[in-house]
Amino acid sequence: MPRMDSFVEYTLELLEPLGAVQARSMFGGWGLYFGGRMFGLIIQGQLYLKTDDVTRADFEAEGCRPFIYRSRGREQPMSYWTPPADAEDDGRRLLPWARRAVDASNRAAMKKAAKKAPAAKKAPAAKKPPTAKKPPAAKKAAAKKKPARVRRS
Repeated sequence: MPRMDSFVEYTLELLEPLGAVQARSMFGGWGLYFGGRMFGLIIQGQLYLKTDDVTRADFEAEGCRPFIYRSRGREQPMSYWTPPADAEDDGRRLLPWARRAVDASNRAAMKKAAKKAPAAKKAPAAKKPPTAKKPPAAKKAAAKKKPARVRRS
């Protein structure tokens, strides 16, 4: 497991008032988890927090930027945004933004669970009851008991 750099350790200190935040290495960066759900990302020395339709406008209004993933010449904005500039080094100002990110993470998990629930509730297709098959010996006995032919003269 890669050793945490000083920025990851510093960010965890800033987030202590939030509760038990864990950092796990992933894809050259670090995922930040609270309650088992990822709510933040640290990559290339920059903190990004989870957003959704409810919180994204708040981040945009503060001039925050999305994390953009580049792959095969394409740019794909992700749902993780930088916190406001005045909150990056101030735990007291960062805390409300981190809470928004945790809330967005929880909403995403509930939304995902709701999508899976209808499929799980579907009743399985009704199966036909298995037909009773005659054992092979019974088939042979039935074949031997054919009615005798009556010969007419």
